[in-house]
Amino acid sequence: MSGVTFNRKRVKLKKLLGIRARLAMLAVLLVAPLMLERVRSLEDTRARQIATASEEYANITHHSAETQREVISSVETMLKSAAYIRASSGIGRSCEILRASLPANLPWIRSIMLVSKEGTVQCSTLNIQVGLNISDREYFRKAQETRDFVFSDYLFGKTNNRPIMMAAYPVAAINREEESVAVAGINLDWLSKIMANFGGRPGISALLIDSTGVVLAAPPDQASMIGQPLDNVPLLSAITYKALSSNSDTGSLSFAATDGSKRAVSFARIPGTQSRLIVSVDEAKVTAAINREIRTAYLQLGFVCLFVLLGALIGAEKLIIKPIEVMTGMARRFGEGDWTARVARSRLPSEFMPLARAFNAMAAQLSQRERELVATNDRLTVMASIDMLSGLANRRGFQSRLDFEWLKAQQYHSELSLLMIDVDHFKLYNDTYGHPEGDACLTRIGETLAGIAADTMGFAGRYGGEEFCLLLPNTSPQKALEIGETVRATVQGLALPHITSNHLTVTVSVGVAATLPSDTQTPGDLIEAADAALYAAKHRGRNTVVEHGFAKLVDEAGMAMAG
Repeated sequence: MSGVTFNRKRVKLKKLLGIRARLAMLAVLLVAPLMLERVRSLEDTRARQIATASEEYANITHHSAETQREVISSVETMLKSAAYIRASSGIGRSCEILRASLPANLPWIRSIMLVSKEGTVQCSTLNIQVGLNISDREYFRKAQETRDFVFSDYLFGKTNNRPIMMAAYPVAAINREEESVAVAGINLDWLSKIMANFGGRPGISALLIDSTGVVLAAPPDQASMIGQPLDNVPLLSAITYKALSSNSDTGSLSFAATDGSKRAVSFARIPGTQSRLIVSVDEAKVTAAINREIRTAYLQLGFVCLFVLLGALIGAEKLIIKPIEVMTGMARRFGEGDWTARVARSRLPSEFMPLARAFNAMAAQLSQRERELVATNDRLTVMASIDMLSGLANRRGFQSRLDFEWLKAQQYHSELSLLMIDVDHFKLYNDTYGHPEGDACLTRIGETLAGIAADTMGFAGRYGGEEFCLLLPNTSPQKALEIGETVRATVQGLALPHITSNHLTVTVSVGVAATLPSDTQTPGDLIEAADAALYAAKHRGRNTVVEHGFAKLVDEAGMAMAG
């Protein structure tokens, strides 16, 4: 049972993997690797693009941090110069020198102040700041405590309430007896201009934050974030936390955001401060163009495979399946007996021409052999229906003709008569003259009956041994009796010697039967009637003609005798 199931599955598999499916698979196998190679190349390009972008923005981050460091360094240098001036001169003289020495090419320095140890501004490059008290500022106190350069977090100016950063350097770092502090205001707008390289780039977020996570500077397209704490932005706050909690001055990391996007982050601490420059790269946005190309490549792969499949199926249908179906149809017609069936070679591809020629040649040979077989069969049929000795139809041929004439007589309501003829004392003839002479005698009688049959539109046959028959279509009983008498007289007129016969010549006895065929009768009834009449003729002395009627009986045996 399992073997039968396996065979069925194998047959189904063969049908499924027909020539169409195989050609389609072959076409896809030829095309798909090329398209997949293109997709793989694009994906490699995307990976390189992401790596290049990350490296590029890490370099830009480092470069921008260095630029910011230079800004901070220039501020520190200016504050140290101011502190030196204050340490070596009085406050009045120091202010004059300070105002005269502030370079015009340092636009990121808004102002420089000299502040007393109590926090009162004693001197400033901006007169409006003189007299302000900044003792409450953390950077001021930290500079006094550490006696080192200090950079503040995000602040609002006391005179104009504008965002600002402050830097402080204690004079005590130069002269321990002098406790005043040199202070400079940093222009945040200028810091943002330094970060312009990051602006307008899709997927890039660049921010300068202080130690508390407040945005100090940003590219122009992100300027609205300046002064905003990043705690309100979950994604950026996570980045800020990682950057601020890192012990390294520079670093990079990758992670998946809550929205599912992959991000690469580079950060760098501005030397001399606790500020961090953070650059975040959204891989999806950075690679949007290449992603579109990859999607397009996949679509192209799908369309190309679809078109290749359709092309393979159409090509297989036109170039292989259709020619095979044409030749199969011709073979079917030929098998059904249409010997003229031939493959029209003009409808086939050139590759099928040899097969078509071979098929046509085979068909021609088979057709010729079939005609020969039919002719041979016809000859055999004739031979099977002919008695070779007498040249008349044998019993088989006679029976076939009787069946035919019976149906014909039924169809046209015509009479049908039959003569059964037997050579009298033929056994004695063979014993006296030998079988060769007996055969010659039967041949002469056959020739005689053939002539009579031709004259009477009848059908003569050898029924068996020395017994003959003559079928007479559309013949009445009276006419049949006359023909029977003609047969008897003609055979006797041959004057074939027969010394053992009472007549000294070969004679025949004839039984005649005639009927109007109907559904209640059969051809066998007619044969039995004629045979019974023949028996009566022999019983009456031979060399006689006796009729048997179906409708009436004449004399005691139901026979009628004619001289």
